Amino acid sequence: MSEILHKVYIGVLSTIVLFTLLAITWYGLQYYNTSLEERFYHPGHDMFKPSGVLGHGLGILGSLSMIIGVSTYMLRKRMRSMMRIGKLSHWLEFHIFLCTLGPIMVLFHTAFKFGGIVAISFWSMVAVFLSGVIGRFIYIQIPRSIEGRELNLSEVKELKGDFGNIIKKEYNLDEESFNEIIESTKRKFDVYISNPIGRYFSKRAQDSRAIRKVKNLLTKNNLSRTESGNILRLVKNEISLNRKIDRLVTMQNLFKYWHVAHLPFALVMLIIMVIHVIVTIVFGYRWIF
Repeated sequence: MSEILHKVYIGVLSTIVLFTLLAITWYGLQYYNTSLEERFYHPGHDMFKPSGVLGHGLGILGSLSMIIGVSTYMLRKRMRSMMRIGKLSHWLEFHIFLCTLGPIMVLFHTAFKFGGIVAISFWSMVAVFLSGVIGRFIYIQIPRSIEGRELNLSEVKELKGDFGNIIKKEYNLDEESFNEIIESTKRKFDVYISNPIGRYFSKRAQDSRAIRKVKNLLTKNNLSRTESGNILRLVKNEISLNRKIDRLVTMQNLFKYWHVAHLPFALVMLIIMVIHVIVTIVFGYRWIF
C-alpha cells in the first residue's frame, strides 16, 4: 500500500466512525435527551429502545464489529498462512477502526441505560477501549521494520551506521565543530531524575539544545545550504535512533504489562456479551428476522 493510498485508507475509516457517531446522535438526540421515565411515551421509543428496530440493530452490528475486529487481528498475528497478507500495522488500524465503531454502536444500543450483568460487559468494553488507546500509544513507540515486525535492540543499533565517518569524509568541517557535533548526538542520561516522565521531558530538552547547537556550529563552517541541511538531517536521525534505543526496553516491558489489563477485560466483555445474546434469543428478541 503506497503512502497516499494509506492516507486515503485511514481517512475513509475515520470518516465512517465520525459519520456514524454524528448520524446516530442527530437522528436520535431528542429521544436520548428524554428522561427514562418518559421515554415509553416518546414516538420514537419503538425505534430507539434497546429492543427496538434501530436499537437492536445497533447492538448486533456493534457486537459483530468488535468480534470481527478482534478475531481478524488475532488470526493475522498467529496464523502463518496470514502473516504475509498486508502489513501488521494496517491490520492493527482496521482492528482499531472496528473496535471503535463497535462500542459507539453498542453505546447507542443501550440508549444510555445501564444495569444488571450487561453493565459489567459495558464497562469492560469501556476499559478495553481506553486501554486500547494506551496500547496504541505504546505500540507506536516500539521501533518496527517496514513490514510492521517489532525490532530488537541489536537491529535498532544496526540502523545507526557510522554517523561520524559519514560526515567526516563527505563534509568539510573543522576539527572542533566535528567533535562537538559527535558529542551532541551521544546518548546522555540524567542520573538525578528517577521519574520516567521527568526523564522523557529532560531528554527532549537535551535533544532540542543539541539540534540548536549543531545549527550554530554549521553556520561557522563554509558549507552550502544543501550540505548544512544534509548534516542536520543526519544529526536528527541519529538523535531519533538514540531515542528509540532508550525507550525500546521500557516500552516492550510496558506492552507486556498492558496485555495483563487489556485481555482480561476483553474476555469478560465477550463472555457476558455472548450470555446477553443467548438470553435475548431465548426471550424471543429476533430483531427483523
